[in-house]
Amino acid sequence: MIGIVVASHSAPLAEAARELALQMVAKNPPTLELAAGTADGGLGTDAEKIVDAVQRADSGDGVVVLMDLGSAVMSAEMAVEMLDPELAERTQLSPAPLVEGLVVAAVTAASGADLDRVDSEARGGLRPKEKHLG
Repeated sequence: MIGIVVASHSAPLAEAARELALQMVAKNPPTLELAAGTADGGLGTDAEKIVDAVQRADSGDGVVVLMDLGSAVMSAEMAVEMLDPELAERTQLSPAPLVEGLVVAAVTAASGADLDRVDSEARGGLRPKEKHLG
């Protein structure tokens, strides 16, 4: 099953988003790891935390990483460069919206979808809201 990592500046935000996503897949959840906040509990991102989270999330099928803001993207890019090349090859950084994308990614991963499908569905996480609001 595809693993998922949330790279966020805020540990409480990441924890709440994970809790919401896991509510949608309670019977067969994917591994959903967090790399959020600084060691002292502040706001920030850390490439090494992301590396550790990707390693924990990987079952061999791949990992999708969702990020919140600009420097989380840069930290995630740096983390991929720090990974073992084989793991880096099966790690996908997704531009999906964090909360909506995470929920969709979790549901899609739980269905057994592959890495490209999980990422693609996560990227479309805003579609239902866009359709509803016009």
